[in-house]
Amino acid sequence: MTRSGIRAWYLVHKWSSLVCTAFLLMLCLTGLPLIFHEEIDELTGGGTPLAALPADAPLQSLDRLMAAALASRPGETGLFLSFDDDRPLVYITTGPRADSPAADMTTLVYDWRTGRPVGALDDEGVMHFLLQLHTDMFLGLPGMLFLGLMGLLFFVAIVSGVVLYAPFMRKLAFGTVRASRSPRVRWLDYHNLLGVVTLAWASVVGVTGVINTLATPIIQYWQAGELAELTAAYKDQKPPARLGSIQAAVDTARRAAPGNRPQFVAFPGGGFSSKHHYAVFLQGDTPLTQRLLTPALIDAETGALTAIKPMPWYAQALLISQPLHFGDYGALPLKILWAILDVVTIIVLGSGLYLWLGRRRTPLESRLRELESGGAAVIGLP
Repeated sequence: MTRSGIRAWYLVHKWSSLVCTAFLLMLCLTGLPLIFHEEIDELTGGGTPLAALPADAPLQSLDRLMAAALASRPGETGLFLSFDDDRPLVYITTGPRADSPAADMTTLVYDWRTGRPVGALDDEGVMHFLLQLHTDMFLGLPGMLFLGLMGLLFFVAIVSGVVLYAPFMRKLAFGTVRASRSPRVRWLDYHNLLGVVTLAWASVVGVTGVINTLATPIIQYWQAGELAELTAAYKDQKPPARLGSIQAAVDTARRAAPGNRPQFVAFPGGGFSSKHHYAVFLQGDTPLTQRLLTPALIDAETGALTAIKPMPWYAQALLISQPLHFGDYGALPLKILWAILDVVTIIVLGSGLYLWLGRRRTPLESRLRELESGGAAVIGLP
């Protein structure tokens, strides 16, 4: 690589790293407990207790559960109804109107077998606080998009760091840590080595994080495009004055896609459905197909199936990236691996910050010559 090429990559790595480091540290620190949010909920008593019943106990009608939820929330309407993947729980979300913002929503939890309420989702606890900070820094969509930009800069820093690392390591064996040199040189070697070791993981988590920040625009694009096309025949019709059976809608969707089960139901008027339909989102029974949802649109008044079609590729990419970002595909062993790599990434970011704060006042040209000769230049840092 030419001197000018190294200089260009050096500056790209330097500024992309410096701009995103503080925010990446925050994301790594908040993301660490979020990896184990289910286990933490169970240990702290946040898990929902269930009555001891036979495994084949019959399930209650979803209409009965919905009626109970609305009776406990006078004046509100149903927004979503979702199902736990592992336990017989039904989550019912209500709000003052069909397009209520998240802040106005309430989610109640019911035992599907007994029909009894077993609590409400905690939206004020520590884990919820960490999730909001990690997702959008309490700034809504602007916060999500800003963190997406930071994730993109992080990926640029990874790529530019690899480009710079290649000529640097021509003079040293892979994994070399020059323990006899100064603390600064040792930390440089640790920084470079750990950065390369976590390269693939950091790239995956960074890219999936960027995709996750685009969740709202992606869903809005799907609603305005494909969903509008599937429900075009209802465009000029008035919304139904009375909604039909939710249970019948779910049963109709399951018959249309044998071997699938409902993951959640979006009510008419919300962002995941039209003004005239229940959108029953179906999932498969494998770790991958559980994420690749297929919406079945059920006429909310007549109960007839209007359309059933898998989500488009851009929405599927979002659905796959969400659990991959937190290591939710492989149960506890994968979560532990994700946590270890998260801690290593914190060390990489922290060491990079340390190297920059203690940087030498050496001209850039001198450090580029040092880099070319395999010396102790701090890659990407001034």
